[in-house]
Amino acid sequence: MVLLLGTGLWLTVRLGLIQFRYLGHGLAVVSGKYDDPDAPGEVTHFQALTTALSATVGIGNIAGVAIAIHWGGPGAIFWMWVTALLGMATKFSEVTLAQHFRSETADGQVAGGPMYYIEKGLGPNWKPLAMFFSLALITMAMISGNAIQANTLSDLLGTSFGIPAWISGAVGAAIVGLVIIGGIGRIGKVTGILAPLMAALYVLGGLAVIFLHADQILPSFQLIFTEAFSPSAGVAGTGAGVFAQTLIWGVRRGLFSNEAGQGSAPIAHAAARTDEPVSEGVVALLEPLIDTIIICTITALAILCTGVWNQQKVTPIELSSGDLCYLEANKDGYHPSDLNDDILVLRGEASKTNAVALGWHEVRTGRLYIDENLATPFTGHISRNDALAFDEDGVSYSVLYATAVETAAPLTLWAYEYALGSWGSGIVLACVLLFALSTAISWSYYGDRCTVYLFGTKAILPYRVLYIAMHFVGAILSLNLIWEMGDLSMALGTLPNVLALLLLSGLVVKLAKEYFGKIKG
Repeated sequence: MVLLLGTGLWLTVRLGLIQFRYLGHGLAVVSGKYDDPDAPGEVTHFQALTTALSATVGIGNIAGVAIAIHWGGPGAIFWMWVTALLGMATKFSEVTLAQHFRSETADGQVAGGPMYYIEKGLGPNWKPLAMFFSLALITMAMISGNAIQANTLSDLLGTSFGIPAWISGAVGAAIVGLVIIGGIGRIGKVTGILAPLMAALYVLGGLAVIFLHADQILPSFQLIFTEAFSPSAGVAGTGAGVFAQTLIWGVRRGLFSNEAGQGSAPIAHAAARTDEPVSEGVVALLEPLIDTIIICTITALAILCTGVWNQQKVTPIELSSGDLCYLEANKDGYHPSDLNDDILVLRGEASKTNAVALGWHEVRTGRLYIDENLATPFTGHISRNDALAFDEDGVSYSVLYATAVETAAPLTLWAYEYALGSWGSGIVLACVLLFALSTAISWSYYGDRCTVYLFGTKAILPYRVLYIAMHFVGAILSLNLIWEMGDLSMALGTLPNVLALLLLSGLVVKLAKEYFGKIKG
């Protein structure tokens, strides 16, 4: 995280605050003002932007922001903003390099990205690093771009409608499979329709929520800035009253949201029709602005203005997810313990020495009940192997109920529902569906190009089959596990890309000066 922020700051300074000076030019390019149908490439500037945005504008905007607030407090949003502003220069640089060093593959498609500018820009001796990046990005595509989307969708559908995770995963995998078999052409057409539609729907819904609680806008901003540097103890009931935790969660979710420095977006932008690499770079710097500064802020304000971020509500505890645990106290709040043991419960509370409470997604819950009305406390044990709760008479339950602070997509859904009723929950459900599927579709292309780079075109079909299967697997995994795997895969792909950006930053500055010199001339 420090390396990514430092790289963004370094590029911002070297490029003379390019994200502020040429923002207007980026809007002109994406509008089609400079489009040349005869230029090399496969998609327009707008289609390249929407393909990349379909990957970046996704679950990070709905679930990621909620997770940042839940674990890091409102102040985490400030650090998401900082990450986005610096990330605009990073996005410009990586996309410019991807365009500059792109080439045509054996299947006749244009290909570019970090693996190409590492090998061509730094020299053939760096090819092992390019290969490592490609493997890491394939992993990132499978997990962050695919499995997390399926997991969030199944989590929300399970919470809202009781739909089993395997059904959500199977249907989602089928839809993703139908689109990605068609390659970048079909992906570009589908995302060109989905991205503007889903962004508009989500933003309008969020603005309606904020408007209905307009008196809380200024207090919410005050809370964000105050908590950014002096976080309160125990925000959201999690014990996030540590500055480092607020910073870490803001940066982590900010990076996940806008993907600057990960090396993913350059692969989509490399396919844009242009013979001016920098022109696509200025298009790309719009992404963190749209994704994090605008859409993520709307999510944050919806959650904070409605006040649901630190309130408890009745929550179905799906035992199949494996996220119920004992909690023990420490100076920063609570931490999970004995994650592999069966859980003993007496009258709804933890029945174990040293365990002060029970946790759901590692957050303290109220008593466990067998009914949604919270009338009958549960007494018995919860078997991790069977994913079932057995009471004293041997009766089994797959779902229990408790009051808990919400997190991830259900927290955002609660904010919209709190203000707009069933319309609000409908908007979030529709957007999660569109976001999750469009993100998984776009990320499939990133892994596709890395697969071709490593193994040739013969490996495309096996890769796509594995990708579709991973969508199903992601739907049934634990929420905490899948997000931790996503963060790890993101780090593996980011390191080689950031190293290349630092080493090639001089070339980026040179290309930018030449291009803007011609524009001004």
